[in-house]
Amino acid sequence: MTFDDLNNLVDYNYWARDRVLEAVSALTPEQFTRDLGNSFSSVRDTIAHLCDAESIWVTRWRGGQPTGFQKAERITDVASARAEWASLEAGVREFVRELGPEGADQVFEYKDFRGADRSNAFWEMLQHVVNHGSYHRGQITTMLRQLGAKPPQFMDIIVFYRER
Repeated sequence: MTFDDLNNLVDYNYWARDRVLEAVSALTPEQFTRDLGNSFSSVRDTIAHLCDAESIWVTRWRGGQPTGFQKAERITDVASARAEWASLEAGVREFVRELGPEGADQVFEYKDFRGADRSNAFWEMLQHVVNHGSYHRGQITTMLRQLGAKPPQFMDIIVFYRER
């Protein structure tokens, strides 16, 4: 995977995030936190999970050992979700820049939450972050429909490429 490929994945991830947040911004505070019985019970909790996951990976890339997830309640509304996610985006983009064109194949060693030793090339981990985000953005789309809200604009990567 090339450096341009990495940056395209990052661009896609945050383009799709913005489409989700635009759709989510129409929710009432009650809808935002309503338990809908999903893997992460509410839209808010799913967004919090996505932010946590990105933070965990950035921490690992920087040589740290994350210890777990934060409380979803820290995200009080869509504005706070946007702010947290924008900060994470800046961190991801900065790390990719620092890694540079030769860094895609750099292998990172870390421990997973069960304490098992793991190692992956950077491009594999970044691809995972984007794929993980796609999975949960799909869940949010379903939750929006359950709430009777308008779903996000199409978030397929092919749409991203076409719009570019």
